[in-house]
Amino acid sequence: MNSIAVLIPCFNEEKTIGKVVTDFKEALPDAKIYVYDNNSTDRTVEFAKEAGAVVCHEYRQGKGNVIRSMFRQIDADCYLMIDGDDTYPAKHAAEMVDLVLGKGVDMVIGDRLSSTYFEENKRPFHNFGNKLVRGLINFIWKTDVKDVMTGYRAFSKPFVKLFPIMSSGFEIETEMTIHALDKRFFLKEIEIDYRDRPEGSFSKLNTRKDGFKVIKTIFNLFREYAPLRFFSWVAVFFLIFGIALFIPVFAAYLETGLVLRFPTLIVSGFFVISSLLCFFAGLILDNMIRNERKSYELKLSNFN
Repeated sequence: MNSIAVLIPCFNEEKTIGKVVTDFKEALPDAKIYVYDNNSTDRTVEFAKEAGAVVCHEYRQGKGNVIRSMFRQIDADCYLMIDGDDTYPAKHAAEMVDLVLGKGVDMVIGDRLSSTYFEENKRPFHNFGNKLVRGLINFIWKTDVKDVMTGYRAFSKPFVKLFPIMSSGFEIETEMTIHALDKRFFLKEIEIDYRDRPEGSFSKLNTRKDGFKVIKTIFNLFREYAPLRFFSWVAVFFLIFGIALFIPVFAAYLETGLVLRFPTLIVSGFFVISSLLCFFAGLILDNMIRNERKSYELKLSNFN
């Protein structure tokens, strides 16, 4: 029989954690439910234990740190990750698990944004941030992921055990999505209901601070996973700037037969050389990434 682990990262969720554990025990009676407490100062741990969850602790603050420990320490055939704030209903859990165990999906994404998220969520900057991140990733990776930052996901064992987690905070969901796209994992999205937090429960996400971290993560992963495209864009920018500086110098030369602006010509040449260097750096790094992808595919084959 396939084993199922429900993973719940938690920080100060005493208002909701008991209900979340109970709901998912009913939805997945054969699953083992783990609550990973991240230095809560309220009664989250007490209520999670009362509801029947296995409570573990991660003392390094940040959701990414919690998920890193979950993925390393828990062994199962299917992993269902859910937030402890009771914003995601348990009724979708069985379908998500079935897609992993029965259909071979590596990551099931619970898509909030296509259903009730924008009606339920009362934080307009969060709405804007979700749209911005989704748009950036779909533009850069030429895909059509509906919800990048959802906390409701199901994973296969190979994805979990071979996912190199680098993020420490809320940018972890973005990293998961980009990694899955880059490594060509089998992704499936299902539309899920979303409800806002109950009264007295507060989001730990800082819109500006964590939003900046997410954008920075996208930028860094674009550079790391698609270096030829990234450095080609930089090369084109430098080339255009260099040509723009060179044109008036060349026009003056045609008119007078003299180079009247040597500093501008030197700066122009600098930008053109920088453009070439960026392009060739992208080529070299792209070849390295291709070899790394081949090694990763071999790891997946050996894992299975």
